[in-house]
Parts: sequence; structure tokens; C-alpha cells
Amino acid sequence: MAPPMSASGFLDALRAEGVTVAEVGDWQHHNRNHKGPWGPVHGVMIHHTVTRGSERTVELCRDGYDDLPGPLCHGVITKDGTVHLVGYGRANHAGLGDDEVLRAVIAEKGLPPDNEANTDGNRHFYGFECENLGDGEDPWPEEQLEAVERVAAALCRHHGWTERSVIGHLEWQPGKVDPRGFSMSWLRERVAERLKG
Repeated sequence: MAPPMSASGFLDALRAEGVTVAEVGDWQHHNRNHKGPWGPVHGVMIHHTVTRGSERTVELCRDGYDDLPGPLCHGVITKDGTVHLVGYGRANHAGLGDDEVLRAVIAEKGLPPDNEANTDGNRHFYGFECENLGDGEDPWPEEQLEAVERVAAALCRHHGWTERSVIGHLEWQPGKVDPRGFSMSWLRERVAERLKG
């Protein structure tokens, strides 16, 4: 059982891991906590945005849209590797997912197939949206991939989690494909290496 860290602790953890951070507005208090609890947290979830253009992507992830209000994540990782903090607390990023996947994340075991959507993921995961069209062709610059690795490692390091606490949206919710363009097993290997340091 891990309570979420404070917003200032979250910021400090990211900076300590060498993440380039941009604070967007009153991100520390921008959340969906009135819709349900935030925590305990059990992992980090990675997404892609299906958008192009950093400014537009950050704005969309902060504000959301008519049928899905923002914030849509905690941080937006743009192509240049900057992590734009847009919210803190409950965010509309994970949606409903598989309770067996959550149990595997908590136990830090291999993930079963996600074949149900019966558990509130917005409560239990830190979420990062990565600027990418998600078409399998839009490139992932090394600066961006390194930032994804660093944010995941920062949160794992703080909570004492292993790389098995880092999952993709596609591993949580049936029908999702994000992030597309790299594999989560590859990312977890990179996070594991960083956590050794």
C-alpha cells in the first residue's frame, strides 16, 4: 500500500532523476479528486497521445475535452524530452482495467492478458502521456524515450518498486494499443538498468 507522494515530493523525485520539468499553471491542484479517491498508488502507466505539436498536446492533456475532462495525465512527455506537469491527483488517464493485471503489478509479477475492464485505474496509477501519433511510424526521439525511462525510474525509486510496476495502457485496458512504437518489455529493461545506479 503506497500513498501518493506530495506534489512537491513528486516534482523533487523527477528532478533528482535528471528529468527536465516544465510546470503548467496550478498543476499541483488540478485533478479529478472530486470523482473518487486518489491512491493507494501501485505503478506508472505510459500512454501515447495520438497528437502532433507539443503546445497543442500539452493543452489538450491539461484541459481534456467535452466528454473527458482534464487532466488526462500527470505529465506530458514531449518530443524534446521535456515533462510538462499538467495535474496532480486523480487524472482521467487509465480508465477501467483488469483487476488481475493490478494484482500482478502489486505483486511485481509478470502480467496476465488484460481481458476485463472492472477496476478503476485512475485511482492507482501515475500516468504519463507521450506526444506521438501512435501510428507505428511517428518517430520516438531518444530524448523522449530517455525521459519516459527517467520518469518511470524516479517513481519506482521513490516507492521502492521494481520495473514491473511500469505498464502500458495496452497492458491494462482491453482494446488499447498505446504506447505504440516501442515495447513495454524493452522499456522495463531500461528502467531496471537505471534503478541499479
